[in-house]
Amino acid sequence: MDDILIEKARQAREHAYAPYSGFKVGAALLAQNGEIYTGCNVENASYGLTSCAERNAVFKAVCAGERKFERLALVTDLVNPAAPCGACRQVLAEFAPDLTVIMANTRGEKRITTVRELLPYAFTPADLKEVSNSYRLIEQK
Repeated sequence: MDDILIEKARQAREHAYAPYSGFKVGAALLAQNGEIYTGCNVENASYGLTSCAERNAVFKAVCAGERKFERLALVTDLVNPAAPCGACRQVLAEFAPDLTVIMANTRGEKRITTVRELLPYAFTPADLKEVSNSYRLIEQK
């Protein structure tokens, strides 16, 4: 399955819109139901509005009704396979903190890790539940 995801991510990378950095990224996200959702990075002249491949794949999957994910492949052309940026790590942690992340390059090299390893102290929905429960306890006093 990893090879299929890497190939889908490589294909998605070809559609990247990266006129400013030239840094093209592709992602392929495997949902629990077996569907694969792809994404590529889309840059913007206002750099802060750029959207990463990983987040585009997650958002595409969520728009299709998916909420549970198993594996993500990320492909760049760097010498060392690149890891997701901090914003992407946070978005991935929202849905799948134990998601397997396959970081690959166009030379066929890869590294495998998990979102939890990439973002060990992630802020998650569970943290908001804890805060919400704390406020309820305060209001009851």
